[in-house]
Amino acid sequence: QVQLAESGGGLVQPGGSLRLSCAASGSIFSIKAMGWYRQAPGKQRELVATITSDGNINYADSVKGRFTISRDNAKFTVYLQMSSLKLEDTAVYFCHLDELIGDYWGQGTQVTVSS
Repeated sequence: QVQLAESGGGLVQPGGSLRLSCAASGSIFSIKAMGWYRQAPGKQRELVATITSDGNINYADSVKGRFTISRDNAKFTVYLQMSSLKLEDTAVYFCHLDELIGDYWGQGTQVTVSS
């Protein structure tokens, strides 16, 4: 089994920054990709950013130029640096791991952008 531990959410003003972290542990065989998704109240979960094991990165159009995803392969950790945050970035952010024999979700961390 694989566990994902997220941290870094919180309350921030518009224009501010936050950094999310997600550390994977457990029976990890071969990671294909890690990433972040988010779900706002009343909306479906949506992709924010993903990074593959060989470094290919994909961003949602809504966060391009503002968010940066990175990973530390040795620590099985993925990060999401969020800058120029907007009210519409408010959501629960979920870490996702796509691994050789399955995929896993974190429990989510709340990000609230409010003045």
